[in-house]
Amino acid sequence: MKAKDSKHHEQLVALKKIEGQIRGMEKMIEDGRYCVQILNQLHAVVGALLTVENKMIKRHIETCGVDALKGKSNEKQQKTIDEVLYLLNRKRRGA
Repeated sequence: MKAKDSKHHEQLVALKKIEGQIRGMEKMIEDGRYCVQILNQLHAVVGALLTVENKMIKRHIETCGVDALKGKSNEKQQKTIDEVLYLLNRKRRGA
């Protein structure tokens, strides 16, 4: 399947932008830019990554989660619930 047809196309676009931001930070470091400027850029990258993470979790719940919970397999339902809880707990811990 082509990336533009992927259900995660929007996140792929965002990750490519983040990749560019990281390259920009590498150049800032190579050029000896002021630490606070680099840290500000780093903060923006972290925020962008968290946005991608939030959208991925939301998409997972809306698609895989809903499908599993509508299904008849109790095992699949429980597995999906456990996955979502794991993701949310990991997110809360910041890991």
